[in-house]
Amino acid sequence: MIQLQDITKVYPMGNRELTVLSGVSLRIEKGELLAIMGPSGSGKSTLLNLIGCLDKPTSGSYYLEDREVSRLSSGELAAVRGQKIGFVFQTFNLLPRLSALANVELGMRYAGGVDRNRAMEALTEVGLSDRVNHRPTELSGGEMQRVAIARAIVKNPPLILADEPTGNLDSRSGAEIISILTSLHAEQGITLVMITHDASIAHRCQRIVHLKDGQIEREEKV
Repeated sequence: MIQLQDITKVYPMGNRELTVLSGVSLRIEKGELLAIMGPSGSGKSTLLNLIGCLDKPTSGSYYLEDREVSRLSSGELAAVRGQKIGFVFQTFNLLPRLSALANVELGMRYAGGVDRNRAMEALTEVGLSDRVNHRPTELSGGEMQRVAIARAIVKNPPLILADEPTGNLDSRSGAEIISILTSLHAEQGITLVMITHDASIAHRCQRIVHLKDGQIEREEKV
């Protein structure tokens, strides 16, 4: 499903350059459950942003479902994100004045239109059928992350990217979120790529990619 070849990402820093990724090559199969691990500053989030078409590599090629997306315009990348990719972030990224249902519906606007019934279904899938009219301030951290997952899956994307999805949660809520994500992967065949610092979470995946200093240090099959 995903093919990265010799990816580099360099950011200008005044009169010098910062190389965050250096020659990363990675293949991710359709339906795979993959964890990305590494110390802070290793390039994990930058790599996930590139996979998610939120940024473009400085050099190298990125193919998503046999389409080279590394050379697309910003508008074309936005269309790919809207149709193909769902995001789950550590900080939830919910709009505080909107209900859970409205936040999930917002995730559909970039994919061609809102379907309230489908939004309700997505919230039911993550166990929030009784909280659809609650705003984020009326929800626990675990419930807010469930809303974020519902928003990510509502358009039925083939790819879900999760950046430290349990990072702001207590251990019990974090375990519930991982169970939801792994169940979605198992039941719907979604390709799921997840950044985590937690080795116990990573070992619930099928493969672990370890990054260090902007390069793949090693890979581990679980």
